[in-house]
Amino acid sequence: MAIKIPFALALSLAGILLLAPLVFARKVADLSGKTIVITGASSGFGKGVARKLAAAGANVVLASRRADLLNLLATECGARVLAVPTDVTSEAAVENLSAVAIKQFGCIDVWINNAGVGAVGRFTDIPPADHKKIVETNLVGTINGSYFALRHFKHRGSGTLINIASISGKAATGFYASYSAAKFGVSGLDRALRAELHADGVKGISICTVMPMPASTPFWRHAANYTGHELKPYPVLAAEKVVDVIVALVDKPQDEVAVGATTKKAFAALKFAPTFTENEMAEIIRKHQMESGAIAAPTSGSLFKPMDAGTEVSE
Repeated sequence: MAIKIPFALALSLAGILLLAPLVFARKVADLSGKTIVITGASSGFGKGVARKLAAAGANVVLASRRADLLNLLATECGARVLAVPTDVTSEAAVENLSAVAIKQFGCIDVWINNAGVGAVGRFTDIPPADHKKIVETNLVGTINGSYFALRHFKHRGSGTLINIASISGKAATGFYASYSAAKFGVSGLDRALRAELHADGVKGISICTVMPMPASTPFWRHAANYTGHELKPYPVLAAEKVVDVIVALVDKPQDEVAVGATTKKAFAALKFAPTFTENEMAEIIRKHQMESGAIAAPTSGSLFKPMDAGTEVSE
């Protein structure tokens, strides 16, 4: 017989199972001479990471669909920052991004696949075209970037690939079905790639998976919304905390990093009550995102066309 555990108690018990949280140094290492590619750099995590890496002396190559914002950020960050407008769903565009970065700076040391979009609502209320675009951007875009990064890293004999997944990449997330499927794909891709490199005896290449809880980025403004209400994520982590984790991985890579107390507790709870944990997560989302807030018309957000709004790290 299944035993029902109050969700608060489940999270509390899960916390006991957690190892001591990873501690990342606040001081950013000197990255002079390192070349780092960042997709999704026009806002959110990507923009915050770009600013910190440029300040640490790195050569930074910025990629996103919004060319005007990339150019402004490149000007802000200095002469070692290059803007390359890129749609990550296009293999040719990502191949060009890689080629331009290598031509300009000689090599790529770190590649960060950060570009991502979301769609929130009941699975059957979201048009199939939106679901497809979610997978194309979040998973296929990450595959494209990982492919060209790893080809270059293998040629050089070193490199770090950092892919941004999500809490939804390990805990199946109701009302985010295609987004969760795509992020599961990112997590699975990274695990498979690490196993492949190990089997081939390849050393010197690190593959990092970052799995944050919902954060205070423009993601929610850009997301497709079929909930009937304005999106109000709950709970929310400060975007800068995720930025700091990504920046720290550039200098000290780790395989998988869960970011935020909710993520860490949920992942631990999954080990002994997976169905219950995922059901309770869906209940929280239904209450806070599907049935509350101001009425809002359905929208595909920025899935098919970039938006002018939502240009900073945090909102």
